[in-house]
Amino acid sequence: MPFQTLAEFRDLLGRMPAPDATAIAAATARNGQLTKPPGALGRMEALAIWMAGWQGTDKPRADQPQIVIFAGNHGVTARGVSAFPAEVTVQMVANFAHGGAAINQLAKAFGAKLDVHALDLDRPTADFTEQPAMSEAEVVAVLRKGFEAVDPTAHLFVAGEMGIGNTTVAAALAAALYGGTGWAGRGTGVDDAGLARKEAAVAAGLARHAAVLSDPLQVLRCLGGREIAAMAGAILGARMARVPVILDGFIACAAAAVLEVATPGALDHCVAGHLSAEGAHGRLLERLGKEPLLSLGLRLGEGSGAALAIGVLQGAVACHSGMATFAEAGVAAGG
Repeated sequence: MPFQTLAEFRDLLGRMPAPDATAIAAATARNGQLTKPPGALGRMEALAIWMAGWQGTDKPRADQPQIVIFAGNHGVTARGVSAFPAEVTVQMVANFAHGGAAINQLAKAFGAKLDVHALDLDRPTADFTEQPAMSEAEVVAVLRKGFEAVDPTAHLFVAGEMGIGNTTVAAALAAALYGGTGWAGRGTGVDDAGLARKEAAVAAGLARHAAVLSDPLQVLRCLGGREIAAMAGAILGARMARVPVILDGFIACAAAAVLEVATPGALDHCVAGHLSAEGAHGRLLERLGKEPLLSLGLRLGEGSGAALAIGVLQGAVACHSGMATFAEAGVAAGG
């Protein structure tokens, strides 16, 4: 087992590998010799070099992506914070299993392996306005589930989620980690009264757990959800396996933020797949220092925005690793 306690998980955060400087230098040199004007592929060039650093080669690959969807249920839904009942989580997991969801189609489109992990859906987390969402044993179990879900042979990793009520949980996490108000948004489409209930739940959760707000891992335990903790575990698992990660929307980024606040630099192996339509996502990306690859007005979750961004990374490494150099093509380099 990689860790059995939160203290051991915290210790692992202090032993994360760095990118391969030699591979970055070699990829940078190769990029300078490809048959194109310098900088002509814009941000794609930096993305390919970033991939090279994590894969440890001057010719990175992206043809074996992995998407993992984690599903969990939340006690805070009893507060009327979602437009849909918690039963929808179970129903959508069944839809994933039968290949009927958007993420199934996107996984097929980009050749990604798709795995789905339902996390005790019959046993929601506790209502965080009244008590900690999870015990230490519970949060460690799902952190480990996420950590172990990563295929170390994958070229790219996407963590997605399904969980009615989890935009409220993500808002509570963001508020606890970064302070301020206004983190709660419309989520699945709540009306003004529903938004007010979300904001009240976030405020009540922060007040209830004020004593732990300085510790990001305790914030995750007290205010988080199983699928969100599993995503955090998976992001760290990918880091330890040197697998680059594409972050999805507001909920996935809230999970990632726990790691970044706990250990600055924990997300150096991650890029932001997209800017979602969830109001506070852009604000959270700014806090994480991540510029999204896409902005298409998505708010589905499931890892869908990050899955679409797989195509951007595949294009970047295809050009970088597949293009001929000036010498190979017999083309005179520009001056």
